[in-house]
Amino acid sequence: MGIYSEYLAKGFTFDQLNAERKTQLKRIQKIRGGRDILVFASDIQNRQGSPVSIDFSDIQPFKDQISNLKGYAIDIILETPGGIGEVVEDLIKMVRAKYDDMAVIIPGTAKSAGTIFSMAGDDILMSTSSSLGPIDAQMMSNNKRFSADAFLEGLEKIKKEVATTGKLNPAYIPILQNISPGEIQNCENAQNFSKTLVRDWLQQYKFAKWITHSSTGQPVTSQEKHDRAHEIADQLCKHSDWLTHGRSVKIEDLEKMGLKISNYELNEDLNDAITRYYTLLHITLESTNMYKLFETTDTQIMRFASPQVDPQQDNKPTNVIVNYECPKCKSKYDIQARLDAKVPVDKTKVQFPKNNIFVCTSCRTSNNLSAARLQIESQTGKKIV
Repeated sequence: MGIYSEYLAKGFTFDQLNAERKTQLKRIQKIRGGRDILVFASDIQNRQGSPVSIDFSDIQPFKDQISNLKGYAIDIILETPGGIGEVVEDLIKMVRAKYDDMAVIIPGTAKSAGTIFSMAGDDILMSTSSSLGPIDAQMMSNNKRFSADAFLEGLEKIKKEVATTGKLNPAYIPILQNISPGEIQNCENAQNFSKTLVRDWLQQYKFAKWITHSSTGQPVTSQEKHDRAHEIADQLCKHSDWLTHGRSVKIEDLEKMGLKISNYELNEDLNDAITRYYTLLHITLESTNMYKLFETTDTQIMRFASPQVDPQQDNKPTNVIVNYECPKCKSKYDIQARLDAKVPVDKTKVQFPKNNIFVCTSCRTSNNLSAARLQIESQTGKKIV
């Protein structure tokens, strides 16, 4: 049985799920030698349509959780689709003001601004299924999102064509008419900002302990660190290499750039602990309306999407009807989840099973309703009786 199936079969309540996540965080901490640990995670699938990207509202809860920690070094488990680079800069300054040693653990995905965040680590821990992403800045104009790097490359292509042919293709005129000098400068500034953060952080942190070349044993010079940092930043920012902003950058891609990554799968115990934590994190996000989590081994701040409540109903419901369709035979059922023992049993409805296993009366397929239980209990703050 896989880890995901194992946890679903246990039918954890919301509180039990939270407790098990803490257990796995403490395992990771112990394996990693007692380093502080902080989780900064978002629901990257954005099931609730919530603000899952890194933004200015993250600074205060991030700061709050950091203030709970007292160690000498920190591991940050990061899961994010990206966000605002300026916020990442503020968060890294916050961490680095307190810790001389920071590692970033990527069990799943840290794209765009998440990749920039990772470059500030003394170490980056990933698995073969983990991914970072390109850091080419994304711009908005006329309600359209585009890559700043692709935009600038397109302008450069037009310039070269004009220089070569001595004339401007009329097809470009409507495009150029909608571009202001300010937009061009904004694109250049955004690209340079991303590159500068990565270059500076790689040289200051990731390359600080890069003393000798592994192949020759020769000392590494400051100029070599400078050049390598620039090459990596330029490549991560080059839209024409990755083609899409959502492209996954894997361990092998990063190592080809000359960036050393620690594959945590090589440590069996650490791999199991991180995989279990990450699985629990995803079950939590999938089963509730939580969209962001800031968590240490002892504390947490959770952000939930506001549930849609019928204004005609009490804000504290005592009875929930789940409209369920059997995934195999498509038979439909109304399942009653009573949140108060005083609520009468509706005999026209199926009662929510105590063991979370609902057996379809039509095809006899067993269906696990653990996720539904977690979602109901987390949103209402009540237990199904």
